[in-house]
Amino acid sequence: MKTGDIDREGDWFQTFTGREFYIMDPRESEINIVDIAHALSHMCRYNGHCQLFHSVAAHSILVSRACKPENALWGLLHDASEAYTGDMVSPLKRYMPQFQAVEDKLMSVICSKFGLPQGMPEDVRYADLVVLATEFRDLMVRPPREVEVLKNTRALSESIFILEPHEANKRFLDRFYELTGE
Repeated sequence: MKTGDIDREGDWFQTFTGREFYIMDPRESEINIVDIAHALSHMCRYNGHCQLFHSVAAHSILVSRACKPENALWGLLHDASEAYTGDMVSPLKRYMPQFQAVEDKLMSVICSKFGLPQGMPEDVRYADLVVLATEFRDLMVRPPREVEVLKNTRALSESIFILEPHEANKRFLDRFYELTGE
């Protein structure tokens, strides 16, 4: 698609900071931590089906703190692509290979932008499950049956903290700057 004098794939949407973002043709220069923090702090986990509002940003902070220090930034940014794609529930995402391909491409660009290794480290994957188990314990009504992916996964000892979007945004950025030294 030709937009103005720029050849890009697909169309664009405007981010919080006013950037044009081409979801089908992401570029490192268009990835912005302020956009990521803002969007994730306003996005509710579980498609809004939790008892209290719990943002993807608050979830990401917990994952960052639950994994090894050398992978803490990966943990914080593990859902960063959702700032641009939205958060699709896993049971639906499994049936949407094209969506998954777009999200994977975007995550690859995000990794390059922030100097992260390609491919989520195993301890980040495990920390994500630990936080998931904690969220199920603290934020969801009792499930009708055992959640298979959480079998043998121990929840965090501390309870989930509920943050309003503006506070989640601030804490996400604080954690990012703490980890990057910016």
